[in-house]
Amino acid sequence: MSSAVSERLLVQEVAPRDGLQIEPVWVPTGDKVALIDALSAAGFTRIEAGAFVSPKAIPALRDGDEVFRRIRRKAGVIYAALIPNLKGAQRALAAGADELNMVMSASQTHNLANMRMTCEASLDGFAGVVAHTAQTAQTVQTGVTLNGTVATAFGCPFEGKIDEDRVLSIVEHYLRLDIGAITLADTTGMANPRQVARLVRRVLAMLPASALTLHFHNTRGLGLVNVMAAFEAGARRFDASLGGLGGCPFAPGASGNICTEDLVNLCDEIGIETGIDLPALMALTRGLPALLGHDVPGQVAKAGRNCDLHPAPPSMPDAG
Repeated sequence: MSSAVSERLLVQEVAPRDGLQIEPVWVPTGDKVALIDALSAAGFTRIEAGAFVSPKAIPALRDGDEVFRRIRRKAGVIYAALIPNLKGAQRALAAGADELNMVMSASQTHNLANMRMTCEASLDGFAGVVAHTAQTAQTVQTGVTLNGTVATAFGCPFEGKIDEDRVLSIVEHYLRLDIGAITLADTTGMANPRQVARLVRRVLAMLPASALTLHFHNTRGLGLVNVMAAFEAGARRFDASLGGLGGCPFAPGASGNICTEDLVNLCDEIGIETGIDLPALMALTRGLPALLGHDVPGQVAKAGRNCDLHPAPPSMPDAG
């Protein structure tokens, strides 16, 4: 590990959106709000608090407007919203979202499944979102920022390998639209560390580390390895989901975002600062099974931290 490990790693919590979107049980609005408020108190500076999508497509997030209006805003925290189109942007702005996250797949097949449109149609729609957001900002002096996500940036379950030059061309298109921040998403957990390091270095030649987020899934067990590969390549912002919740509902076998408390624990162990309260995260995760009705994949909340020691077992009688 290089001397760069002393630098801060910024974790964006995505459980309230990406974590809950595929849950089969309805999580009441009040519970969503309480979760977001607890995350705010735990030290996060960025939380993806919900989505403004069709309730028919993702019914678990149909209360996005109410969630954004009811959360207790903490100074210095950015509450982001995923939006698929202009209508979603209008709803998110009306509800007070601080950042709009637009998503388009590098894979045409996945974009058709996920967004119900071609990549070209998605980009055309984002141009309208940018224009509307700029006009709204001039009218009401909002400080809303825009983020463009490249989904399936490291591989597609339908098309396989994604050409890195195609990913770079989408990043360039986002930047030309005045979308100032970019997320590279390993939507289905197909990335490997060498691939991650190579693509991160190429993208960081186009924008600063403060404007790049990496979104990894742990579908094949490489999530945290890929985080460290990206960090060593210069990335500093990462999405993660409490308990390891979430996944893409339109990609077979894609469950398993990287787990927030597992990531924070890793950072704590090797001396990377996150500013996040790990015991508070573990307590929240331990409450998830009661809320969702099933166990969650995160490990640290089950095993405890390395510093959480146990009493020594009683002495065994001498077998001799």
